[in-house]
Amino acid sequence: MPSRRHQLLARVVPRIRRAQDLVDEPTERARLERRHAALDPSLPTRLVPRFAGRFSVVTEELDGFPVHVITPRGIDPARTVVHVHGGGFIAPVDDFHVRYATRLALALGARVVMPDYPLAPEHSWRDTVPPLVELTSRWLEQGRVTLLGDSAGGGPALAIALALRDRGGPQPSELLLLSPWVDLTTSTPDTPAYAERDPWLFLGKVHAYAGWWAGSPDDLARPEVSPALGDLTGLPRALMFCGTRDLLVPGCRLLAKRAADVGWDLTYVEEPDLIHVFPILPLLPEARTAWRTTLEFLA
Repeated sequence: MPSRRHQLLARVVPRIRRAQDLVDEPTERARLERRHAALDPSLPTRLVPRFAGRFSVVTEELDGFPVHVITPRGIDPARTVVHVHGGGFIAPVDDFHVRYATRLALALGARVVMPDYPLAPEHSWRDTVPPLVELTSRWLEQGRVTLLGDSAGGGPALAIALALRDRGGPQPSELLLLSPWVDLTTSTPDTPAYAERDPWLFLGKVHAYAGWWAGSPDDLARPEVSPALGDLTGLPRALMFCGTRDLLVPGCRLLAKRAADVGWDLTYVEEPDLIHVFPILPLLPEARTAWRTTLEFLA
């Protein structure tokens, strides 16, 4: 049974995030375009105590968008974590992403590379996935790389792994996927039933955001967009988390089944009645358990 703290957050977090379904696609598109025009491109660090004293940040530009390289002070990292953040493809890096990434950097003695990639509806996967493949390839030339993707970032993270496998050469050591959105076709028939249980994600937005990210209905099933439907052979070992109060859990189950069918080493941890991206939410007992499992996997 979920903790009382989780039950509280399941009510509070969607309210803080102002979670609600869209009115219609044109209204939602206009709302997002206004919001994107006013975005602050700086790295949000409010949830990381003494950030400036503990980390250095170098912000680079990649194909017109910023990439933040976060390194704990006083170490020479032997590992790089490339973190593709979530947010439905329509939201930038936020404080929760930075908090989780910096905790991981300290625990692993690693740098974190966090691209603030182009957002839908103005942009599609074509503006993001190819440059992120090149970015990850460059870091692989310097040593061990872990690919991390949460929520909507989980799909591009897996798509990067597919592309790097296909081209040969150095590969990421492992993949970490947190409630990943890996099937944008929402082809799994039980998705609507799980949408009714999810306090945070909504089917209307899922369909709209998926269409914008794909750019064309013909691209929805492409492996760059819905990597759960692609060829999963020959991928690095992976760890994936999802809860069952999450609209995306049917897609995670599909990925886990297809992984087992082809012998891909994917460990899937499904937690009953937990909400979307629970491993990155602060102060949850369930997140602490997921954290321990994650560190054991990445050790």
